[in-house]
Parts: sequence; C-alpha cells; structure tokens
Amino acid sequence: MVLTGSCMCGGVHYTAEVDEYLSALCHCTDCQKWTGGAFTSNAIVPRTSFKVTKGNCTSYDATGASGKINKHFFCPTCGSSIYTELEIMPKETCVKAGTLDNKDAHLKGKIDVELYVKDRPSYLPAIPGAKQEQMLG
Repeated sequence: MVLTGSCMCGGVHYTAEVDEYLSALCHCTDCQKWTGGAFTSNAIVPRTSFKVTKGNCTSYDATGASGKINKHFFCPTCGSSIYTELEIMPKETCVKAGTLDNKDAHLKGKIDVELYVKDRPSYLPAIPGAKQEQMLG
C-alpha cells in the first residue's frame, strides 16, 4: 500500500510504500512538547520507504529520554509536524498520523503499541490490546 500525506498548507507532501506499518502512540515528554498534547500518533514505516515528494522540511534536533537524538521534521510555512527520525530507531521513520491522507489518520482503527507509557498522563487509560512499552532502548 502507498501512504500519502501533507502538511496543513500543502507545501510539503510525502509518500511511503509499505506492506504493513506499526501504529503507535508515544507518550514521551519530547513528543508531548512536540505536539503540545499528551502523545503523538504515528505510522512507523521503514525509513527507506519514506520520501518527501514536494517541498522541503525544516528540522529540529532534540535529545530524547534515551540520550539519543530525535530529529523532528516540520513544514517551514505552517509548522505542521510531519515526521520524526529517532537515532534509537535507525531503520524506521515515525510519520505523524494527522498528516496522512485518505482518512489514514485513523491508523487502521487500532493502536499496536504505546511507547513511553511511564510518561502517559494519569487521566489516559491504556489502550486495550496495545502492547505497553515503558521506554525504548
């Protein structure tokens, strides 16, 4: 399947050709700061399958809880967060689900894994059936 997506203003577009992807919520404090919310929702795809097809992203490097670099890519015009490349996950790209086209932001209707649940706000319960990871690394 081919996943496609873009930022809010349409300045950045991308594709990812995948057989399957991992749907994940990440509750780490870096993702909370990145979104201004309790978590990021992600389609985790092979890094080699992800291609920006229009425009250019700006990036920001943050040091995550792992001590490794989290490289965040976003639209320089509208500020939409598009994807993240984590040094701790060198073969994957974390595509921000809200940027996916064709109603794919629903992530197949289920979450496969919740990451950094140690940082999940206490008002959010665990998602039934999702693997619960305290942290990576």
